[in-house]
Amino acid sequence: MTTAKPFDIVVHGATGFTGRLVVEYLLQRYPAGSGLRWAMGGRSADKLAAVRDEVGAPADTPLIVTDSTDPASLQALMAQTRLVLTTVGPYQLYGNELVAACAAAGVDYVDLCGEPAWMRQMIDAHEAAAQASGARIVFSCGFDSIPFDLGVFLLQKEFGQRFGHPAPRVRGRVRKMKGTFSGGTAASLKATMAAAAGNPAVLDLLKNPFSLTPGFEGPRQPTGHKPMVDEALAGPGGEGVWVAPFVMAAINTRNVHRSNFLLQHAYGADFVYDEMLITGTGEKGEA
Repeated sequence: MTTAKPFDIVVHGATGFTGRLVVEYLLQRYPAGSGLRWAMGGRSADKLAAVRDEVGAPADTPLIVTDSTDPASLQALMAQTRLVLTTVGPYQLYGNELVAACAAAGVDYVDLCGEPAWMRQMIDAHEAAAQASGARIVFSCGFDSIPFDLGVFLLQKEFGQRFGHPAPRVRGRVRKMKGTFSGGTAASLKATMAAAAGNPAVLDLLKNPFSLTPGFEGPRQPTGHKPMVDEALAGPGGEGVWVAPFVMAAINTRNVHRSNFLLQHAYGADFVYDEMLITGTGEKGEA
């Protein structure tokens, strides 16, 4: 991609809750003169200016009016940036045209998506174009998914260095959770359920742990649908530990398997992975 474009990153959806958090982060870590050229993007110039002023960004912070439903607006955006970071969801409602434009133009794309059926549709529709243009389309780069995806990657790297081969079985376990669903997350879940209700193929993708690895089906994976005692974890007395379904497992497990797929099965073609929430010890029967 050309370096002559004025921006390295445009935050698409900068006036929303999550987009504003991204702008605040960029403002703190990459202020003017840092070398990273970034801009705020959104549908309303007035709202962009208001957010710019509210977060204390300089008055000359670039503002770009972008509208994913307007082809001319998208083409103008493609001409101005090397990467689009979008927080505008549900992506199955507002992301189709943006992914297509990035894939065709060779512009990198990053989102916070937790909609695996839509992600698969985008892979099928635009992977060839992205490969031809050099665009890197990266889904699920939010806090919900990154710790698990990178955690498995780093674990496998260390495991390989110590033992000479990847770990065939990895368990993701969450000890504590804090926080609630954002409005965007709730809207994405609602849109996904509506899509599944109207299309059985969407439901099949949601149930398939290898929905993001086109042409590859690995070994049977744990469902993670009900509480169980995990004997691989030791409680205070050496007993197993109770684990329960983890709310983000349905998307995170798919992302981990896709990373393995894109890494030419660096974790092994027989890799097994699941995620659960730790709730108590098996000996006391706590749950």
